[in-house]
Amino acid sequence: MSMITMKNVYYQYPLEKEQVLKNINLSIEKGKVYGLVGHNDAGKTTLCNVIRGFIPSFYRGKLTGEIELDGKTIQEYSMGDLATRIGYSFQNPFTQISGVKETVFEEIAYGLENLGTAPEVIGEKVRELIAMFKLDALQEKNPFELSGGQKQRVALAAIIALDPEVIVIDEPTSQLDPQGTEEIFKIIDLMKKKGKTIILVEHKIDLIAAYVDEVIVMSQGEIKMIGKTSEVFTNKEVLTYGGQLPQVALLSLALQNAGITMPTIPITLVEAQQAIEKILSREV
Repeated sequence: MSMITMKNVYYQYPLEKEQVLKNINLSIEKGKVYGLVGHNDAGKTTLCNVIRGFIPSFYRGKLTGEIELDGKTIQEYSMGDLATRIGYSFQNPFTQISGVKETVFEEIAYGLENLGTAPEVIGEKVRELIAMFKLDALQEKNPFELSGGQKQRVALAAIIALDPEVIVIDEPTSQLDPQGTEEIFKIIDLMKKKGKTIILVEHKIDLIAAYVDEVIVMSQGEIKMIGKTSEVFTNKEVLTYGGQLPQVALLSLALQNAGITMPTIPITLVEAQQAIEKILSREV
């Protein structure tokens, strides 16, 4: 079932001569995790802003084509309705902190307060998210006293608190260490298990390979490739569009070129281990 559909979408920013998005045709299915990849300036963030209705409502410019959310055109929704149905986590967490709350607990609760949620429900949900994001030691701190990585976790928790059907996450691990990065991806996996539809912009390809269902490759404002993660990340054509392949896939392709036959081209460490075990079992 398609949650979001885009047909023949083009977009041009005000005062710009070139179109930033060109001929976008896309179907986002309910309950799947999509990895949106490509080089810088490929159009990934612009596409996310179209999906969440900020283009053209906020950024203006010229937008053409058809965009639907759950069977209704984006134009049929108010910005308030879209905000409750599509959660958006900014690449820069500093811009997402409200600035009107004095503690992390209050910051996560802020959106729920605006929706008129009952205080007892807010308290229960915020405590659950604080535990999920491992923010217990920070819940009484001022959000502006946090590090970039800590702000990133708080900002994402505040989005998930609103329980949107679609979650668009732009570079959620850009300021996190490896442990924090792994924790965020586990939360993304948990959201998927709860039936959320997730669009993830991320440069850490090896983690994308392990967690997403489908990959969308963008270059120069166009969708160049889209398909199952196992199919896209074993196709060298990705590299021609400025994208990347997982390290184990690159190694496997190099081994094949050297005459070492692989049963399959793995895209994760677990798959690579399984492939090597098959090769060794044949040689015994």
